[in-house]
Amino acid sequence: MKQSFDKGFLTPHPVFIIAVYDENGNANAMNAAWAGQIGANQLSISLSSHKTTTNIKANKEFTVSFATKEYIEACDYVGMVSGSKVPDKLAKCGFTVTKSDKINAPVIDQLPVAIECKVIELQEEFDETRVVAEIVGMKADESVLTNDKVDLSKVHPIMFDTVAGCYREIGENVGGAWSAGKKFM
Repeated sequence: MKQSFDKGFLTPHPVFIIAVYDENGNANAMNAAWAGQIGANQLSISLSSHKTTTNIKANKEFTVSFATKEYIEACDYVGMVSGSKVPDKLAKCGFTVTKSDKINAPVIDQLPVAIECKVIELQEEFDETRVVAEIVGMKADESVLTNDKVDLSKVHPIMFDTVAGCYREIGENVGGAWSAGKKFM
């Protein structure tokens, strides 16, 4: 028998590191899990009041990198401290950046996949800012590619478990999309 609850949850929440330049050209980043892809070429992120949110509103371009198991401590850290209080937080946790060649935003060198985005819509409601962005490019380290495609088993992205309040590694391939259900055809 199923038990009834007043609230539910959706999972998994990918853990993204959002990186953007501030008004002085300094790189800043934060950890964000309330995000997802919309169709083939857009993403949506829900952000509260952060220095990164202010920078996205001003710059209109940013990158989204997959947080990884290898860099879990640094990825968690950039979500724990504000760039307003610790302006060199990227350097403090060992992250370096390279400017994207497609947009005016930093790419975190240590994280193997970065999605390059341009803001197409900002909605502010209830102390939250929803950012809708067009995906204009992607950078991926050759070390995480298989047959010229990103291989998540090499990336080791992590997810946020809202129930347990922890990060979990995304698991193994358990079946083929558009093929596992063929047994019922």
